[in-house]
Amino acid sequence: MTDDVPFEPPDWLDREDEVLAPYAMRTRQSRGRRHSEQPHPFRTLYQRDRDRIVHSTAFRRLMHKTQVLVTQTNDHHRTRLTHTLEVAQISRTIARRLGLNEDLTEAIALSHDLGHPPFGHAGERALDECMTEYGGFEHNLHALRIVEVLEYRYADFPGLNLSWEVLEAMALHSKSRNAPTAAAFTGVGQPLLEAQVADAADSLAYDAHDIDDALSIGLITPADLSEVELWRRVLDDVQRRHGNLRPEQLQPTMVRKLIDLLVRDLLENTLQRLRQQRIRDVADVRKASSLLVEPSPSMCALKAELEQFLARRVYNHSRVQRMAVKGSRIIRQLFDEFCREPRLLPERYHRRIGEQRPERTVCDYVAGMTDRYAQDEFLRLFQPYTIV
Repeated sequence: MTDDVPFEPPDWLDREDEVLAPYAMRTRQSRGRRHSEQPHPFRTLYQRDRDRIVHSTAFRRLMHKTQVLVTQTNDHHRTRLTHTLEVAQISRTIARRLGLNEDLTEAIALSHDLGHPPFGHAGERALDECMTEYGGFEHNLHALRIVEVLEYRYADFPGLNLSWEVLEAMALHSKSRNAPTAAAFTGVGQPLLEAQVADAADSLAYDAHDIDDALSIGLITPADLSEVELWRRVLDDVQRRHGNLRPEQLQPTMVRKLIDLLVRDLLENTLQRLRQQRIRDVADVRKASSLLVEPSPSMCALKAELEQFLARRVYNHSRVQRMAVKGSRIIRQLFDEFCREPRLLPERYHRRIGEQRPERTVCDYVAGMTDRYAQDEFLRLFQPYTIV
């Protein structure tokens, strides 16, 4: 009998070199953190990024922030948090198949909605209008602000001190890349493949899940979706495989098959583009003439038709618009009232007014609110029978 050999844990940096594709982003290639830190004994840079995001206050607040429907609608539709978790899961699947850095991909996916204010896109538009004269508001840039300035979990630095690559993904995902806060991250070329994967997963996740939520609360019916070719294709496949399912079985089966179809197409087209353009390393990714992680042209057309349907029948539905208008009104009135009387701000925010414009401080406070907290603050400020 031979002596037992003690188990030697793997060096994860060496493990990355063994298993990742040549065009994947390795931890050893990272530009590091703004504030220098000692390496962790058994977690890589990007694993720590992921963990810091999950433990942040902003991440927990996503639980009560609107995706499409405000959180009081029912207990089952997506919030920003459940959407984010679904994007992270899909992103990891895609990253693994492509041989990318799963930890970096997951960190980017988990952080991609941190900057959203309450009441979804309606809340973002309202805050942007409030901040027109003071630099505007855009959720990706606000996410950067959250993880670099506003979170306060550590004694040695402000924010979360995330890696350059996660911050870069936020900046390059923004529609305001020329803004001063994003300028440091621009000029690098195309985003890393890990960032492209998270972005693509976000798009296909909300396409499928917004249909699911809209069906569940009766904004649309399965018959309404018969005008959407992509839905018809999936339905034909489901019926061929399973016959006529009961409604409670049909809807989740359809949504699952839709996601599977979108992911398969994305993977096949991306792998083909990587081969055709001879992408061999991260430098080749940066120099590519366009994004590499994309659906096929035919699927892009089908997705566009589906998204037009969602815009017409779901996002502009009277019930959704009533929520949006109400949320926008709450945002504007809170913003105006706190700007008029900054002493109403919590002490932590009131102290910041000497460091920056009062409007930016008010924006930070309002953007960080959950839907529920914003409504409670509104009642506290404007309901005459609410004293505290």
